[in-house]
Amino acid sequence: MSFIIDKQSLDELNILGKFRQGSVYQLFDRVRTRGGEKLLEKMYRNPSTDPSVINARTEIFGYFRDASLAFPFDPGQVLLMQEYTDAAGRQGRLGALASVVVQKTLSVLAHDDRFKVRIQGLQATLIVLKRCYALVENLLQQPGPFRERVQSVHRLLTNKEMAELLEVDIYTNISISNIARFDCMIRNTQREACIAILDFIFECDVNIAVGAVAAQPGFNFAQALPAGRNMLEADNLRHPCVDKAVGNNISLRQDHNVVFLTGANMAGKSTWMKSVGIAVYLAHTGFPIAADAMVFSVREGIFSSINVADNISLGYSHFYAEVVRVREAAEAAATGRHLLLMFDELFKGTNVKDAYDGTLAVTEGFAEYQHCLFIVSTHIIEVGSALKKYPNIQFAFMPTVMEGAHPRYTYRLKEGITEDRQGMMIIRNEGILELIRS
Repeated sequence: MSFIIDKQSLDELNILGKFRQGSVYQLFDRVRTRGGEKLLEKMYRNPSTDPSVINARTEIFGYFRDASLAFPFDPGQVLLMQEYTDAAGRQGRLGALASVVVQKTLSVLAHDDRFKVRIQGLQATLIVLKRCYALVENLLQQPGPFRERVQSVHRLLTNKEMAELLEVDIYTNISISNIARFDCMIRNTQREACIAILDFIFECDVNIAVGAVAAQPGFNFAQALPAGRNMLEADNLRHPCVDKAVGNNISLRQDHNVVFLTGANMAGKSTWMKSVGIAVYLAHTGFPIAADAMVFSVREGIFSSINVADNISLGYSHFYAEVVRVREAAEAAATGRHLLLMFDELFKGTNVKDAYDGTLAVTEGFAEYQHCLFIVSTHIIEVGSALKKYPNIQFAFMPTVMEGAHPRYTYRLKEGITEDRQGMMIIRNEGILELIRS
């Protein structure tokens, strides 16, 4: 079953976007090749719901993290090899010879560039193959989860024709007949092998890039468990894109699968919820997460409602947009999928009485879906008292520390329900009442 996450959740968590300000994707966008970039995006956009696939991928990323390898290829030469290998006209040896002779002649008589391009492609291919062989020889000395993949590429590089290509000295003049012969090998008899070697290079590009992120302080890999365990535990979990972010622990289990979160504005509730969502998404891709440790049972999707806005084109008010979002989440949960559901400040677009009743009813309803994990935050702390009868709901809050007349936010989760009511004090501190009266 595929992992589901809709555009709103992706946008709220800022998961995607090579050029989007502060996106999580930018953390990992360190690849050097175009093929590596395509592979990175494919892996990143397709979280897995198979714990064995996830754990196998984290093992490989961890192997490259520990190896501390630098990417040993020139990206320009890799691109030239790709273009050269993909070029049309896969002739036999005689056809290749005739083509080379014609291009050589035209390069002299008509300043035609095709022969030069052909030679550059051939030279780049030979250089890349030699560097790949050196990398493979190095990796073969290091046992680990990538060894079988390395051995398969080693077999390609050591077949008779490929071994001959590896022996070519590109710094000496290569005869026209040999140019045609090597051209025929690369574009014809060894073409599939060259494509497979390029795929291996792109894999190494991604593995080295992600491994470098994992090597940074504070990043680690999560361990995936089957969905039926219905749990999520993380130590010192942080937002990966917030400088000097404060970490918090989270523990959600089958019998404690709901977090009811309270706290003042700016106390850090939304950022913490986003941190949880981002970590869960990254964990399903096998990428490193910003936590000291994390163990999770695989989810089949994430559904968030953190920055719901009105929809003028559909005629939705802010409140109605919130209601529609909750309905969509309920429909997703009712399918029986194991989801992570997160709601920040439910029904803030309506009056306090309706917001109270709505928040209470929705939290009670979702608490019954014990195959899901659910986090809900609210300003309406009175809802908490009505929810204490449910044993699977745990209560947490982000505290506000008053230093004189000024609030300070610790961003550290505490157990319980907040008693903070500093809204009017902040309003007074900003001098709003005086401005109005004047």
